Amino acid sequence: MAIMGRPREFSCDEALDRALQIFWRKGYEGASMTDLTEAMGITKPSLYAAFGNKEELFRKALDRYVDGPGRYFQEALQKPTSREVVSHMLYEAADALTNPGTPGCLAVQGALSCSDTAESIKQELAARRAQGESDLRTRFQRALAEGDLPDGADAADLARYISAMLQGMAVQAAGGASRAQLRGIADMTLRSWPPV
Repeated sequence: MAIMGRPREFSCDEALDRALQIFWRKGYEGASMTDLTEAMGITKPSLYAAFGNKEELFRKALDRYVDGPGRYFQEALQKPTSREVVSHMLYEAADALTNPGTPGCLAVQGALSCSDTAESIKQELAARRAQGESDLRTRFQRALAEGDLPDGADAADLARYISAMLQGMAVQAAGGASRAQLRGIADMTLRSWPPV
């Protein structure tokens, strides 16, 4: 006769959302297990049973961020023109980065506060940023093929440029830049976007 474990007495989704808030505010290394368990309303054994170790919990929280507050990035890639891709991405980033309920970009914030002891997390964040740049490059290559960017435009350079603007905006927001200031950066970026 099999013995069944006790059912979980908490919502994994709610607990993950609370963990995301802690990682957002304190970074990966700044978030202690006590911070996480208290915010999530669970014990350490329950955290380990439901989410694995702290590193696995962070990765799950990062996925939650990408599918939630950071989803504007993937939404932007679906826009019909390269200019609309960039416009949606930058203005939505400006709004998200200055929303009091979403304190900055988890992928950038987490990377800025990682020491050598969290090398795997630094690598994970770097890989995700690289994937975002790759997705942009692919989208701009399509724009070139469709005649939506001028001949001679370099999809890789444009993707690197927009990635740098997004990361820079995240750093600016962490330093207290306002929504209007970030939207001003978006305005300038769009003024320099190559015309067709």
